[in-house]
Parts: sequence; structure tokens; C-alpha cells
Amino acid sequence: MAAASGAVVNGLGSTFLSGGRRSRSLLRAAGFGAKAGSGAGSRNLAVVAAAQPKKSWIPGVRGGGNFIDPEWLDGSLPGDYGFDPLGLGKDPAFLRWYREAELIHGRWAMTAVVGIFVGQAWSGIPWFEAGADPGAIAPFSFGSLLGTQLILMGWVESKRWVDFFNPDSQSVEWATPWSKTSENFANATGDQGYPGGKFFDPLGLAGTIKDGVYIPDVEKLERLKLAEIKHARLAMVAMLIFYFEAGQGKTPLGALGL
Repeated sequence: MAAASGAVVNGLGSTFLSGGRRSRSLLRAAGFGAKAGSGAGSRNLAVVAAAQPKKSWIPGVRGGGNFIDPEWLDGSLPGDYGFDPLGLGKDPAFLRWYREAELIHGRWAMTAVVGIFVGQAWSGIPWFEAGADPGAIAPFSFGSLLGTQLILMGWVESKRWVDFFNPDSQSVEWATPWSKTSENFANATGDQGYPGGKFFDPLGLAGTIKDGVYIPDVEKLERLKLAEIKHARLAMVAMLIFYFEAGQGKTPLGALGL
């Protein structure tokens, strides 16, 4: 516990996003720079899983060196088509972090895209004006909403940060305010970023529940991983377009003539 807390403190104070040496050491110390089979136990590390035949992000093009076919991307990650022209994933430790960041941003983008369409269709208020429009459906003031979000999101994100460096450390009783629900935060699939289980997969889309125990279906899980990352990337591109449209005073529904 002390080691995990120390890692988090060092990580928060490091030049993590800029790829500093201190951050690199922190990630490697957490075990993300290790090779396959070096004490990973029964956990499945997606970065070092058995690679499938590699696909190219430019179909029909062969050659091109690391620009077209980076040697550090082996096709094992869902949605890996060898796109890394800046070489951001050369270090396995940072590759895991970038995939985690892509997943989280993509999931928020998918939620935002749905919210923007549904919100405007329901209220008729453009999404970029909803917070200031008195006609918007908002039971809270902006200050109350912002404060609540900072507290709740800060708590959730801090737990995710700690769990990234120390997997499964947040599924114990002392780490949750509701000790009886600590098992809900356990990672039932063994893959970072895909917790599964009764809490995160209540419909059993990627597994089944037998005698109260969640059993992941590897084939379904891999198929859903690929579908999710594709939709996540589309949603992030869509949000970028929405921002450009908002700068011109336009909305997605307006652009569609609706």
C-alpha cells in the first residue's frame, strides 16, 4: 500500500505527459515496461498478447519503414493498424498509458455525442449554450454542478490512476466507501481497462454469470474491444467536428438540416 501511494505521489509530480525520465522510471517500476511472463501472474496484458497478422492503416501499401509498419506495434492491441507516425508508442510502458488514455477519452466522446444529439433534440437548445440558457433542464446551478463534478470525478479518477499503477488495488474494502460493494470494482476479465463483472457488464455482453460468479467469454470480449475502439475513435473525430461547428455558431442537427 505504501509503495503504491509513493508511486502515485511521484507520478503526480512528474513530467508524465511530456515523457520525462522520471515518468518512464515510474511506469517501469509499476511493471508496465517488463516483458511478457516476468511476474505478470494470471493477468492478461493486452500489449504483450499473441499477435494476429498485422494490418496496415494504409491498405495496399507495403514498405515505408516504421512510418507505415512500426516495429513496436505488433497487432496485438484491439484496433492496432500500425498508425503511430510520431513514434509515441515505442516504449511499451507509454504504449499502455496511451491506450488507457485513448479508451477513456473515446468513452467520454461516445457519451458526449449521444448527449449532444439527444439534448438538443429534446430541448431545442444548442449544446454549447445549454449551460447558460435559463430554459435548459438543469436542477442544479452551474457552481453546484461544477463543485459536485470536481469532487466525484476527482475521487473516481484518483482511483483509476492508482489502479493503473497497482492493478486490483481498488477492489478491496479499505479502498471503497461502501465495503460490501468492493467486489464490484474487481477486474473480472484480467485486462486493464476492461473490468467486466456484474457491475460493469450487467447484461452479460462479454461473459456469463454462473452461481454468482462472472465468467468472461474471451471471443466475445475481443470482438467487443475492437468494436468499442472503432466507435470511440469515430466519436472523438465527431467531437472535434462539433467544436469547429460550434465556433461558427452551428450545431450537428443544424448541419444535418434538422
